[in-house]
Amino acid sequence: MATVNFSVPDSLKLAFNATFKDQNKSAIIAELMQEAIERTQRRQRHAEAIDRILERRRQAPCLSAEELRTAREDGRP
Repeated sequence: MATVNFSVPDSLKLAFNATFKDQNKSAIIAELMQEAIERTQRRQRHAEAIDRILERRRQAPCLSAEELRTAREDGRP
């Protein structure tokens, strides 16, 4: 298992220690790091999906207002 060292403001350290008193702080930090990784990866996948959708829209044929109106009317009973 790896060790990670980083600096945080004293107020954050005090609040963390008070909030998670009598708990395994290493496990809590590891869980928070995992959540941050998953959140960032989810955001990246979301951005990539939007990019793919926008690219498909750019490549889609453009229809005139008349063509859209005809298509709507043809689809109605």
